[in-house]
Amino acid sequence: MLRSPDRSVINVKSINMKTEAVNAAKKTAWSSGVRARSILLSLIVLFTVPNLQAQGFHLGVKAGANMFKVNGQSFDQSFQYGYNVGGFAELNFTNHWGIQPEVMWNQTNYRTGDHFDAIFPGGPNDLKGKLNYLSIPILLSFRPIKFISLQAGPQFGILMSGDQNLVENGRNAFKKGDFSLVCGAQLNLGGLKLGARYVIGLADINDVSNGTVTNPETWKNQGFQLYAGLRIF
Repeated sequence: MLRSPDRSVINVKSINMKTEAVNAAKKTAWSSGVRARSILLSLIVLFTVPNLQAQGFHLGVKAGANMFKVNGQSFDQSFQYGYNVGGFAELNFTNHWGIQPEVMWNQTNYRTGDHFDAIFPGGPNDLKGKLNYLSIPILLSFRPIKFISLQAGPQFGILMSGDQNLVENGRNAFKKGDFSLVCGAQLNLGGLKLGARYVIGLADINDVSNGTVTNPETWKNQGFQLYAGLRIF
C-alpha cells in the first residue's frame, strides 16, 4: 500500500520555495535600485562637473602695457610707458560674482621734474627712471552679462628693483611697499581676456628728506593699464 507524502514536508518545501522567491525578488529590486542610483549619480556628475569647471576655478596668463607716473610736485606729470606680465586666477561663485586674484610684475617708469633739486637739494632734474614691482591685486569681479566683467579691489606691491639714487647721499628714495586701489573693465571672449584698468596709489612711497624736513612731499603711483590675457585652465 502506497503512503501519501508527508504534508509537513510539503509545507516546508513550499515555504522554502516562497522564501527563495522573495529573496530573489529583493535581490533583483536591490540590484535595480543600485543601477538606478548609479545612473542618477553618473548623470549628476556628468552635468555638474563641467558646470563647476566652467564657472568655478580657472587659471591664465596675461601681459600688457602700463602708462604710469609718480604723482608728486617734484616729478614730471606726463605718463611714462612700461609693461605688466603675470598670471591670474578666476574664482567664480555664481554666474555674476567672483574674485580674480593675480600675481603681476609691473614696471613703473618715472621722470623727475625741472625743479626736483629745488625740493631735494642735489637731486637730478629731468631724469628718467623705473621701478619694478611684484604686484598682487585681489579684485572683486561682477559680470552683468557674460562678456563683460567690472572689477575693483586692493593691490599690494613690493618694490623688487629700480632706479633709487635720486639724492646725493645715495640712499634709497622709494619705500619697499606700496598699496593701491584698482578698478576697471574686462572683455571676456571665451578664453581670451581684454581689459583696461586705472590704478590709484593710496600709500606714500617717498622715503627721502630734503635735509631739513623729513618726507617734504607725498609720492604716489598712478596710471592706466591695458592688457590681454589667455585662460589656460
